[in-house]
Amino acid sequence: MIYITRRERFNAAHKLFREEWSDEKNLETFGKCSNPNWHGHNYELFVTVKGTVNPETGFVIDLKELKNIIRTQVTDALDHKNINLDVNFMKGKMASTEVLAVAIFDQLKTHVEEQGAKLHSIKLYETENNFVEYLGE
Repeated sequence: MIYITRRERFNAAHKLFREEWSDEKNLETFGKCSNPNWHGHNYELFVTVKGTVNPETGFVIDLKELKNIIRTQVTDALDHKNINLDVNFMKGKMASTEVLAVAIFDQLKTHVEEQGAKLHSIKLYETENNFVEYLGE
């Protein structure tokens, strides 16, 4: 088994809030991330796939194909968008980094498998100090 990772970047805005809560409870729970005027991040996304090396190509997955999958399924939908309002695969979901990482994994899984590899993990950096990693479990 060998693992290979592709990095992509996107910029997006969001806010953390629950509509059924008061502004005070949202502020108490989510702090400045509940700002009614949103806030943004420069995200870094690391997509790791695994598999066996194809003896004909020497690849686990063609990185051009992986790049295309990530862009068409994820970054095109997220880049310079409002995660809460503009991203179909995030409709009705909390726009936390944790939930976003799971949604990204779900967006990519089938497409990666169609290329003969297995999606191993999503690592999503929200800031240089905060990131999540999801292994699809």
